Amino acid sequence: MSTPTGACPITGAVPLSGPEFHIEPHEVYRRMRRDHGPVVEVELPGGFPAWLIIGYRELHQVTSDPLLFPRDVSLWNQWGRVPEDWPLLPMVGRPMPSIYFTAGAEHRRHLAMVEPALDAVDHFELRRACEEIADRLIDGFCGRGTADLMAEFAVRLPVLALARILGLPDVDAADLALVIKMLADGGADAQAGHARFGEHMARLLAAKKARPGGDLVSLMLADPEPFTDEEYIMDLMAITAAGHLPTADWLGTSMRLMLTDDRFANALGGGRRSVGEAMSEVLWEEGPTSILAGRWAARDTRLADKTIRAGDMLLLGLAAANLDPHVRQSFSEGGSVPTGNNAHFAFSYGEYRCPFPAQQIAEIIARTGIEVLLDRLPDMDLAVPADQLTRRPSAFLRGMSALPVRFTPVRPVGGFS
Repeated sequence: MSTPTGACPITGAVPLSGPEFHIEPHEVYRRMRRDHGPVVEVELPGGFPAWLIIGYRELHQVTSDPLLFPRDVSLWNQWGRVPEDWPLLPMVGRPMPSIYFTAGAEHRRHLAMVEPALDAVDHFELRRACEEIADRLIDGFCGRGTADLMAEFAVRLPVLALARILGLPDVDAADLALVIKMLADGGADAQAGHARFGEHMARLLAAKKARPGGDLVSLMLADPEPFTDEEYIMDLMAITAAGHLPTADWLGTSMRLMLTDDRFANALGGGRRSVGEAMSEVLWEEGPTSILAGRWAARDTRLADKTIRAGDMLLLGLAAANLDPHVRQSFSEGGSVPTGNNAHFAFSYGEYRCPFPAQQIAEIIARTGIEVLLDRLPDMDLAVPADQLTRRPSAFLRGMSALPVRFTPVRPVGGFS
């Protein structure tokens, strides 16, 4: 797949777009596996070639070898063809001093500053803040008896919780959620959203330099290793983007599962064990991040039965790898995943995986939100047939575009500061 710079896109590749990815990507991955094996030639919008890794073992191999497959976007052999307004550019990235777009020692330098700051977040205080925010959001619709849980709750809770962690005023959180959605959707406004995102983080950084506190940004600034303002801003953008939509989708998809699957009916009656089980199942079956960009081959190599050329882009098919029948059969005779098994790729793997403290923060936000919803609105039900629910139009991120529910109206609890 060594398309020379400036050459036409490869032929015979699977287009990584289209309605099937939005409706039933599991079926797309099944056909890919049948027709192409665990490593698939794909074509990104704009005619850019890449390899999509959908085999569990192959994805483990790629993510376990940061020397052969570094997350170093500067290696990409297509840079001469990439237009400045390519909608996927904010997601794929370009060489920049960020924890997400650096490799090797430079990545570890950023991680050594970011991870301890994330680890210092008080989980009890975070849960308390999430309960307060969740109650306030529910108060906004609980008297109606109907709501769209995605737009009115799942998308708003994580960004408001992250705003508390960052020390960002609530008033800025709504626009922050909007610009992150613009980025994730990869549309014509993705570049404008990226610029606006950076402006939010630049103002936040300046405010915390002038008046530090106990927030995440101040903890990052207190690290003795020197970083430039650009580095801080890029890292804050990475933390916020990675923590917002995936957490919102984890929450929303878990709620959909509990509302549509009889196995989780006891959760709607106040059970708590089922909440964790549903959230765990979602990470295996419908993880918020379906495809992650990416890795770039440091040299020519072989992966499965494919020849990978130096500079080729490898996309991590996290959702597809979790569905690999080879690994499913290793778990049990029926191919089901045992409760509590965390060997999934929902948070990626290896040196560039989502930092563990960030995973904990996401789980606290999503689980607290679900539990408060179930406490406040115990008779919730879908307001439309399950087969009418639609998903976000993205091959990269899997989440509900809407989750309409109905319930018995209740009074607001009020009393928030």
